[in-house]
Amino acid sequence: IGFLGLQISYGLSEFLGTEDTLSTQLTTIAALMIVYLSSAVSGMHKGIQILSRLNIVLGLVLLAFLLLAGPTAFIFKHFFGALGTHLQWLPRQALFRGDTGWLSAWTVFFWGWFIGYSPMMAIFIARISRGRSARDVILLMSIGAPLLTMAWFSILGGTGLGLEVASPGAITGPFEGFNLPAVLLAITSAMPLDVVVTVGFLILTALFVATTGDSMTYSLAVVSSGNDHPPRWLRLFWGIAMGITAMALLSGSEGGIGQLQSFIVVTAVPVSLLLLPSLWGVFGVMKS
Repeated sequence: IGFLGLQISYGLSEFLGTEDTLSTQLTTIAALMIVYLSSAVSGMHKGIQILSRLNIVLGLVLLAFLLLAGPTAFIFKHFFGALGTHLQWLPRQALFRGDTGWLSAWTVFFWGWFIGYSPMMAIFIARISRGRSARDVILLMSIGAPLLTMAWFSILGGTGLGLEVASPGAITGPFEGFNLPAVLLAITSAMPLDVVVTVGFLILTALFVATTGDSMTYSLAVVSSGNDHPPRWLRLFWGIAMGITAMALLSGSEGGIGQLQSFIVVTAVPVSLLLLPSLWGVFGVMKS
């Protein structure tokens, strides 16, 4: 919510020609909070399902457009090359500790990121996968989802790399100072129908926040109520709590992405200890 709220706020400010202030960022997060709260309160088969489908459809449309309008041959070539590199280097890079910058910004941060996501996402996926076999869920989540994610990064990132190779500075210029939101705008601005594509990606980012926020809100309410159909007031409570937490972190003395990263890593430590018993018990569940 905090990360993508910053991206949407920056994108809107650049698009509208206004200043990206703290008040703009907080207003953007508040608006996103209203959207995902409305979805979470409406239920699994209404708002959550509708937003999820819109998210997938719009994402595929934008990916297809980038693939066709961008450096298509460059993207295909490097997708398969990157896939092989990933499989070859994953064990070594996952355990690499020789560089403290890499270790803190990548290894430790994303360890915390996915540990933080895992309890709520596991509950949500189990809920929507009812009736399917464990094999189906494992194949989809361990093979299908990573391949789709790699395709997303290869097409979007490959477009940016292709633009940078063709015109040095087109991407690295806006990226200076680790300005991630500016990179996306630099890519969309270089495409045909740039205004339409930019607006499309802003809407897609908002939908992603909404679908993530409503699923997390629903999962938290399920756990705290012990019921597959938690009361609406409980969903509202958790959704508002998440939004207020994101706002509080951004409003702190340090604020921004650094504050969010630190919060994610710190909170992941106790969560990882709580997850250990469930990891141990999964083998017994699979056998049965």
